[in-house]
Amino acid sequence: MVRIISIANQKGGVGKTTTAVNLASALAGVRKRVLLVDLDPQGNATMGCGVDKHELELSACDVLLENTPVRGVLQRSVADQFDVLPSNTDLTAAEVGLMNHPMKERRLALSLKPIQDNYDYVLIDCPPSLSMLTINAFVASGGVLVPLQTEYYALEGLSGLLNTIEQIREYYNPALKLEGILRTMHDMRNRLSAEVSRQLIEHFSDEVFRTIIPRNVRVAEAPSHGQSVLLYDRYSRGAVSYMALASEMVRRHESQSTSD
Repeated sequence: MVRIISIANQKGGVGKTTTAVNLASALAGVRKRVLLVDLDPQGNATMGCGVDKHELELSACDVLLENTPVRGVLQRSVADQFDVLPSNTDLTAAEVGLMNHPMKERRLALSLKPIQDNYDYVLIDCPPSLSMLTINAFVASGGVLVPLQTEYYALEGLSGLLNTIEQIREYYNPALKLEGILRTMHDMRNRLSAEVSRQLIEHFSDEVFRTIIPRNVRVAEAPSHGQSVLLYDRYSRGAVSYMALASEMVRRHESQSTSD
C-alpha cells in the first residue's frame, strides 16, 4: 500500500529539500519504489536528483493547471534510482492559477491517483510556506514529515504548521497525520541543540524520529553534483543517518500494518 508523505516546514533552511532527496534515495536503496514530487517553485529537489530544471518541457505546473497526465512528465533520478515529478519557476504560476481552479485543493491528489499504486512511497517536497501548493500536498498525503533544525527558534513555527495539519484533517483529509518530526543539522557539541532536542521529545514523545541528521559537509556538497549524499559519499555521517531514517520509517510502517 502506497505511503504518501509531505515533507514540510514553513521555515526555510531547515533541510527540507535535502531530506526529501536523500530520503527518496535511501528508500530506493532498500528496494522501495519511490516517487519524489517537487512542489517547490525553486526546483531544488529537481536539481538535486540530477534533473536540469532549466531544460524541462513539462513540469508539475502542467500537471496541476493543464491536466497533463503525470506519466508523461516523470523523469528518472541520477543513477536510475527513483522517479521524479520535476518543477521549476513555472510552478509559481500554479500558486495563482489554482486559486480559480475547480477543486483547487485536490488537484495534486487527483493527478497522482492514476499512478500512486505503482509506488511504495510518494514523497512531496513542499515550498517553505503554507501556500496553496502546500495545501495540495497535505490533501494528497497520509502524513507530514517535519524537518526541524535544533536551534532557538525551531519550536516557534511548529504550532502554526500543526494547526494547518489539523485544519486540513478537519475539512479535506481526515486521514492526514503527523508522520514525525526529524531533527536536522544537529550539532552534538552544542548545548542549545541538546536542549531543543530534549524539549521536542518531552512534548512529542514517539512522534520524534530517533534518527538525528547531523551537520555534515558532505550533505551540503552533494546537491551541487546533482546527487544525493548516498551517491556522493555513501560512507559519510550524513549518508549513514539518512539510511537509518529510511530503515526507521519502514519499520514503523511495517509495525503499523501488522497492528492494523
